[in-house]
Formats: sequence, C-alpha cells, structure tokens
Amino acid sequence: MKSETSIPPTTVDTCCSSGCSSSAAVVPAATSRPGQGKLFRIATMDCSAEESEIRRALEPLDGIRSLGFQLGARTLKIEAEEGTYPLALEAIRNAGFDPQPVADAGEAKGGHVVGSAEGDDHGHGFAGGISRLVAALVFATGAEVLAFFAPDQMAWKVAGMAIAALAIWLAGIDTYKKGIAALLRGKLNINALMSVAVTGAFLIGQWPEAAMVMALYAIAELIEAKAVDRARNAIKGLLELAPEEALVLGTNGAWTATPVASVAIGATVRIKPGERVPLDGMVTKGNGAINQAPVTGESIPVDKAPGDQVFAGTINETGELEFEVTALSSNTTLARIIQAVEQAQGTRAPTQRFVDRFASIYTPAVFAIAVAVAVLTPFLMGLTWLEALYKALVLLVIACPCALVISTPVTVVSGLAAGARRGILIKGGTYLEDARLLKAVALDKTGTITEGKPKLVKWQVWGGADETEVQQMAASLAVRSDHPVSKAIVQGLEIKGPEAENFKALPGRGVEGMVNGVRLTLGNHRLIHEQGLCGPELEAELAIQEKQGRTVTLLADESRVLALFAVADTIRETSKQAIVDLKALGVTPVMLTGDNAATAKAIAAQAGIDEARGDLLPEAKLDAIKEMQKRYGATGMTGDGINDAPALAQADIGFAMGAAGTDTAMEAADVVIMNDDLQRVAETVRLSKHTHAVLWQNISLALGIKSVFLVMAVVGTATMWMAVFADMGASLLVVGNGLRLLRRARR
Repeated sequence: MKSETSIPPTTVDTCCSSGCSSSAAVVPAATSRPGQGKLFRIATMDCSAEESEIRRALEPLDGIRSLGFQLGARTLKIEAEEGTYPLALEAIRNAGFDPQPVADAGEAKGGHVVGSAEGDDHGHGFAGGISRLVAALVFATGAEVLAFFAPDQMAWKVAGMAIAALAIWLAGIDTYKKGIAALLRGKLNINALMSVAVTGAFLIGQWPEAAMVMALYAIAELIEAKAVDRARNAIKGLLELAPEEALVLGTNGAWTATPVASVAIGATVRIKPGERVPLDGMVTKGNGAINQAPVTGESIPVDKAPGDQVFAGTINETGELEFEVTALSSNTTLARIIQAVEQAQGTRAPTQRFVDRFASIYTPAVFAIAVAVAVLTPFLMGLTWLEALYKALVLLVIACPCALVISTPVTVVSGLAAGARRGILIKGGTYLEDARLLKAVALDKTGTITEGKPKLVKWQVWGGADETEVQQMAASLAVRSDHPVSKAIVQGLEIKGPEAENFKALPGRGVEGMVNGVRLTLGNHRLIHEQGLCGPELEAELAIQEKQGRTVTLLADESRVLALFAVADTIRETSKQAIVDLKALGVTPVMLTGDNAATAKAIAAQAGIDEARGDLLPEAKLDAIKEMQKRYGATGMTGDGINDAPALAQADIGFAMGAAGTDTAMEAADVVIMNDDLQRVAETVRLSKHTHAVLWQNISLALGIKSVFLVMAVVGTATMWMAVFADMGASLLVVGNGLRLLRRARR
C-alpha cells in the first residue's frame, strides 16, 4: 500500500540517476482541496534512494503533516499548512528535482491522470533524449579520434577537449545537476559519483575517455529506464481495457453514447457482442458469454444472464446484454485493481529495505576506499599521482550501487503485476515476499471451499405419494418464500405448481398454505416433529442426510409426510485440487466455519481437509487463528464474509475471495482472489517462492559482478570504460532477470 507517513529520519542515499525509470506512468487523480494535501509529479523520482533525498530535503521544514510517495507513478502527495507548500517545492528543487502539479501532467481519464510525453525522459521527450545522446556519442567518438590521430599540438588538444566537453554536457547535464545538489548536501549517490569521476578524468587529461564514459553511461541509463518501465507499467495496460464511452438508455428511451465518467449509478447500459464492458453492473436483460480474463484471470468465458455481475474491462463475446450500472467509473473493480497495484508498488518489501540499508553503508565505504587508493598507492605501490587518481576514479564508477538497489523493486513490481494479471491482487511487496513462509492456511467453508449457493442435491417421495403432484405442491409453496433453501428447491425442481392460497410463513420452521384445497406445510425437521409426523424410518433417513451436511426440508399434509428435499452447499470444482496444491507446498489447510460440526466434517472430507472446526462465531475464528499461529507458525486466512474480517486481519496473510466477497473482507485482507478460485492461494505461495529466488539471484549477480571489477580496479587491470560496462551491464542483467516474473502471468 501507499507509503504515506510523517517525515521520518532516514539514512538511505544510494542510487539512482536520472534514468531508473522514465516513461509516463498512471497517476492517481489530483487532490488539492484544503486538508487533503496536494499532489505533484516528479519525473526524475524513480527509486527509493531519490525518495530518501526528497525526505531529507523536507525534514527541516515545519508545517508538513505527511508525505505520500508513489514511485511507480512518480508522484508525491504533500499534506501541509498552506504557507508551507512554496517552501517545500523550493526545497525539492534545490535537491535537484522538478515537482509539477498533477493537474498539469496530463489528461484525466477514468479517475486517473496519464502523464504526457513531456517529462518522459527527465526534462525532454524520448525522441529528443535519444537525439541528444546520439549527438553526445558522435562527439565523444570524435574526441577519441582526435586524441588518437591528431598531431600532438596544443590547438588540436584544445579542440579535442572542447568536443569532449560538449559530449559530456549533452549526455550528462541532468547527472551534473543532481550530482552537484547531492554533493552540496554532503550526500553520495550515483549522480555525485559520476560527476566526480568524469570531472576528475577530464582534469587529469583523460578527456576522451571521460566523454565516452558519460555518453555510454547516459545511453545505458536510458535503456535501463525503458526496461524498468516494462515492469512498472505492466499493470498500466489495464487502464486501456475499459472503453471511454458507454451506450446509455436515456429518459426519452433513446440510446446515447456517453463518456463513462458521466454515467451515474443505476443507469442502463447496452453492450453488443465483441464490445468491452465499460462499467461494473448487474445484467438486467439478455444472455451472453463474458471473457473475464483481464480482471479475474479466468481463461474460460463465463455465461451471464439477468442477475449476474459484469466487470468493466471484460469482453462480451456472445449475445447482446443490458445491465444496470452499480459503480462509478472511478470505483469499478478494474479501477480498484489499478489503484491497489499502484499503491502496492509504492511500498518496500523486506528484501528491498535490507538492500537499501546495505547500499547506504556500501557506497560511502567504497568512496573511502577510492580516497585511500588515491592517497596511499603512490607510497605503497609506487604509482604516479595521476595513475593513483585514475584508479580511484575507476573505483568510484564501479562503486555505483544502482544495480544492487534496482534489483529488488523491479523484481517485486514484476511479481505484483504477474499476480494481478492472473486475478491475484497482492496489496504490497511485503505480502508477496512473506507468502512463501506460510505453514498453514485457515479456510472458511461457505463461499470459499463451497459455492456459497445452496442446491437441491436429492429429493424423494415418501409414503407412496404421486411424484408429479408432490413436485407441483412443493414448488407452489417454495416459490412464495424468499429463503435460500426454498429458492434452491424451486430451481432444482424446475416445475411450476398451482397458486398457493392462505400462504403463511412460520419463522424458524418453514411455510404453510392451501394447494388444490389441501393444507400443506414445507418446513424443517423441527416443524414436522412438532406436528407428530416423524417415524423411526423417517428419522433414520434424516440422520443420514444431516450427517452428510445437508439441510432437509419436508413436505407434509395434515396426516403424513409426502416428500423430503435435501439441500446442500456444494464444494467448488477447484477446491479439491487447491487442497492438494497447498499440501504439496507444505501448507496445512484447516477449515473454520460457523456451520455445525457435522456439516463441517462432511465438507472437509469431500475437499480432502484433515482438520475442520464448526460452530465458530467471528470471535472464535479469531481465537482459532491465534492458536494456529502458535502451533504451526505463519498462518493465512481465506474467507469472503463480514464474519471473516477479524480473522483475516489477525492472520499473517489474509486472502479474500474478491468476486463474491464483501467489501469489508476485501479491505481487511492482504491478498484478493478476483475469481474466487481457491487454487490461487497456492499459486500465490508459488509466486512468492519464485519472487524470493529471483530477488536473491539479482542481489548475488549485482554484488558478484561488483566484487570482480573492484578487485580488477585495485590490481590495475580495470579501465573506466570497463567500470561503466560493469555497472550498467549488471543493472540491465538484474532488470532482465526480474522481468522474467511477468511470464508467469501468461501461463
């Protein structure tokens, strides 16, 4: 979730230069009303290190209540006293950044703001940035040619130095601006290191190499930036899924194309086959198949009929549908997914925090080593002062921790995007990393393991009554009741009966009425027992049905029982495999339900769960989670109802079933399963394990490459060219490795 806290003291100041990420990002809608803060876009704020720089710049100011950073969107929300805003903006600019009000950053769309092409490249458009860097590379090459072929005359040297200086200016002006700002504050980051190294190389006569190093560095940074954006903007494409207009039924009966932002809740919208659903809603007319893969991750289209829900961004594959809008464009399921992923990208996972702390020590340490090399090697190794200084400058370039620092966020963001594309909405990098540690998962029964919709699973005539007549009589009474069990009987019988007269509800027992002149009751075991109509044979049959976790309803006249109807909440098709998957990962599944113990054991046995606990109130579920945490260790909780919210909040990781889940459960949970498929819980654990492995692969690669070239620099075999290739090569390598996680979304 989004980092929004008061300004704490911080020590991280490591990477990144102007290019850790650069393309336009999806930006949350601006808020500038009094008391709600103001939102600014900072195009060059890409990494946690730059977040730290801005925090330090704002620390001395009084009147700032909180800061909200979203690095993926490159936005900063400042809540402060009105007179503090100009001072805050000035402090940020003095730190080398250019904050712009979000209102000026782009065009609003669906509750979000899409950044314009301007600022994509830190002060110049992408095309303009490429042109500058190509020109810088040409001039740097010219300086190299002059140094190699030109006569050893002062005029030629001056010309070469001028060309080299022009190349450095074209490629490194942004680096110098931020580097000088960092040095003035006594901070060491990549901009400061590169500024010192290139300037030092130029001054000791290595101007051709200084120019080429800066040009290559800037080009590599731009390539890296675009690669990082692939991860950060992996979820951005969701914004384009929902159409900008909807066909809305007007008060005059005409259908009009209307911007989705202007469509009110309750409006009727029509979608034709092949069109995308523009808003969330409930189908009121028509039948069709909806491809929900973009939102829920389901690979098979879902049939929709009146009463079914549709989501913005999904695709109507067959049949014309009309639906009633249930959410504004800014609050659709799709918009909430985008917002949640954006906020999740703004958090730092445990490994990322560790890397940031390590880098904050690593950079000053290597800088100290470089100073020691420059001062001591002339005495210890007999080097000239120029040779020692050159070796120290090479060390400064190698010291850049960019590859190390960027290795974690790009991996975490890729993992979050991969999950979102599969219908797994993870609310932060912490949960993405910690899911691999789960040892047990508590599972609610209704709506999680089961469908949550009672179905008629068995019915039989009793006492020799006529089958068709019994069906009609039962349907006549059940159709008048709004109880879920009665509805299941009506849907299961699929038959209509005559109109029931003198209909009456019997609270807690059932219903009664006159059908074809006969007084009938349709009720539970208690009602029939009170009427004295239960016999030993019937009691035995009821015991069998109830032992299987079924709810039994009986149809009777005034003298005998005519039929019994067994209704049950059937388990989902995917639940059995989900339990197998969890056990294969070493995670113990435990069922927690408010239903009676017999029903809990019956459903657990069908699903393959060894331990089931029934008759649990919300407080008892909460206590059960605490007990499981003591017994097993890290424990997850999966549920969909309000009664699951306390347990979801207590669990180490809470999983909410999103499609049918309540808003309360979704807010309390850390992971939302958008398609209600229990198999996604095991998939989250697998994704977490894979993400953790890639994180440590990247850390090992970054540190390993750095170590090799640091040794080479100390013994004198590494050049500044090699240092740049080592630094940027490592950065590109870890970025590419982190992006591999996105492939999981395509499986």
